[in-house]
Amino acid sequence: MELLSRLFGFDPAKHSVKTEMMAGLTTFLTMAYILAVNPTIFSALEPMGMDTSATFTATAIAAVAGTLIMALYAKKPFALAPGMGLNAFFVYTVCLSMGYSWRFALTAILIEGILFVIFTVTNIRKVIVDVIPMSLKCAISIGVGLYIALIGLENAGIVVKDPATAVTLGDITQGTPLLGCIGILITAVMVVNRIRGALLWGILATTILGIPMGITHYNGILSMPPSIENIAFQFQWSEILSWDMLVVVITFLFIDMFDTIGTIVGAATKAGEMREDGSMPGLNKAFMADALATIVGACVGTNTTTTYIESTTGIAQGGRTGLTSCTTAMCFALAMFFAPLFLSIPAAATAPVLFIVGVFMLTPIKEIKLEDFKVSIPAFVTIVMMPMSYSISDGIMLGTITHTVIGLTSREGKRPHWLLIVLSLLFAAKYVFMR
Repeated sequence: MELLSRLFGFDPAKHSVKTEMMAGLTTFLTMAYILAVNPTIFSALEPMGMDTSATFTATAIAAVAGTLIMALYAKKPFALAPGMGLNAFFVYTVCLSMGYSWRFALTAILIEGILFVIFTVTNIRKVIVDVIPMSLKCAISIGVGLYIALIGLENAGIVVKDPATAVTLGDITQGTPLLGCIGILITAVMVVNRIRGALLWGILATTILGIPMGITHYNGILSMPPSIENIAFQFQWSEILSWDMLVVVITFLFIDMFDTIGTIVGAATKAGEMREDGSMPGLNKAFMADALATIVGACVGTNTTTTYIESTTGIAQGGRTGLTSCTTAMCFALAMFFAPLFLSIPAAATAPVLFIVGVFMLTPIKEIKLEDFKVSIPAFVTIVMMPMSYSISDGIMLGTITHTVIGLTSREGKRPHWLLIVLSLLFAAKYVFMR
């Protein structure tokens, strides 16, 4: 017990080993879907030389490493894995839209992780977070949710491109689109009925239904984890001083920063660790663990690794120490040997998760004062432009510019912070000179 106390902050008088381990298993079941979703999203980069099988292993390693750092260093029951929304920005914006290589994107994530560490040590993170208005923070989450929901619908063929209307409804009466629609309904029913691990079970149920439909192709169950040799430590330093690298790093930083803060504060509140003044013991250590996990993720070849809100499911089961997150990490380590099973899952089976996660990310809309147009218009620009421009970074930049212009010209309320004005000028310069 003394070892558990030293390693994980475990107190025999307050905590139970069985409870902590069951909580860790619960957290794993609710977030294991990332092992299927991440490779599916990264499969779009297969033609660019990024091995999809390797991204499965990288995803699992990042989850194991990040969660173990949280368990041993911060001693918190929070689990980490490559982030939703951040993976979409990596693949669809940086690589497929902006035309940069996946090595460029990995370099940006490494830089972001290093900056995250510096910002945590110097407390700059708090300054940056404080100058961004809450309405824009909420809007970023909502916009990312709509963006990844759109990606899920497209991957399943439920929404397809149309030369006349840009997008239109696909043929949902057969094939992949039909399976995707069925999967969404199955997953939604499970979520509504609060079935533990609903997203994972939704993926598995949809995958099984895809077998008689000829969409799921069984590849086996067990094997050694695919090698990450071709994607690990693959950085591209030639572009680190470019304008686009700055924009990409800032975007990764913004999304990761707001997502991490919201998640950790939400999970800490659930665990009863928040004090009356809004502070949390060990908060900086939790932030540092998240920052170090991002660096590890970049090194093994995957997108930004961040704290998952699904950690609250384990906390709800009684998890309170690093033993909970350590158990989750061990589950991810074991899952690496089930690569054939996870890689058999078709895009139509992961589309429901992207769609439902999009629903989850709509929650902050209740924090936006929609009747105050000074607040709601910039938020709306941020939300709408992400899926409409197919770019998270464009949504953030245009929303920030709009907020600053309205704030400077409004006759009411305080003026935007000088740092926000500087960021807006840099973003505007990007559109004027770098388009």
